[in-house]
Amino acid sequence: MNINATLIGQSIAFFLFVWFCMKFIWPPLTRALDERKRTIADGLAAAEKGRREQELGEKKALETIKKAKQDAAEVIALADKRAAEIADEAKANAKAEAERIVTAARADIGQEVNRAREHLRRAVAELATAGAAKILEKEIDAKAHAKLLEAVMKQL
Repeated sequence: MNINATLIGQSIAFFLFVWFCMKFIWPPLTRALDERKRTIADGLAAAEKGRREQELGEKKALETIKKAKQDAAEVIALADKRAAEIADEAKANAKAEAERIVTAARADIGQEVNRAREHLRRAVAELATAGAAKILEKEIDAKAHAKLLEAVMKQL
């Protein structure tokens, strides 16, 4: 094997090429690779963070829905309770009003009964006076015998 000038020239050219690549090509390439690696790592970290935030958001949403359901159930229970109270109040008011109306009606009936009795007493007294006048065949003066007629009306 003979080392000649071609081999030495090729070796020098190879070393110059390696030096040139190490000096000018390799650093931008490693920077680009590092940048790409950092970008990928940041993307993966962001994706992981987004996934965790999504899980937290879903948990918060479920808790909010659960709380809203509880609040709605409480509102419905309060509304039912208030409706029952209103119904009870309405029943009590209606009962009181009915009792008041019945009491007023009874008072009116009592007054009407008293008026009817008084009217009936007068009619009976007039009939008795007319009957007595026919029996005695003379007229009895109602004004003259007022005390007697009042006594008769009271007895009736």
